[in-house]
Amino acid sequence: MALIENKKARFDYEIGETYEAGMELLGFEVKSLRNKQGSLDGAYVVIRGSEAFLTNFHIPPYQTANTPKEYDSRRVRRLLLTKKEIEELERVEKQKKLTIIPISVYNKGRKIKISIGVAKGKKKYDKRETLKKRESDHDINRSLKYE
Repeated sequence: MALIENKKARFDYEIGETYEAGMELLGFEVKSLRNKQGSLDGAYVVIRGSEAFLTNFHIPPYQTANTPKEYDSRRVRRLLLTKKEIEELERVEKQKKLTIIPISVYNKGRKIKISIGVAKGKKKYDKRETLKKRESDHDINRSLKYE
């Protein structure tokens, strides 16, 4: 069950290969995520050196009064991946028109994991086609329901 989902990811991007990664989080960030607070809108993954970082992922403080004053809710967070996965993502990042985006944040046992995917941006006409398909599926389901 996903704690947070990037709802626009599948609409704005064609997602290819997906990876599961851990995140370096602070205690109150974990509590906030378990409370389903946070936003993946505009977040993306960057590979620097031999490490992967999640940028622009907003996690509000769990209790504002108990959070450190210097806490930045959009700070860069390190992703925990294997060396092989990081090398693959580094190769992907160097290719044109491909980006690495977060898809969802979820629990796996007691750990909090993030699903990231290699994505290619959709054109406007692809998005229109997606909307048409979604609407026609909705109409079909509605007509089958009333029969």
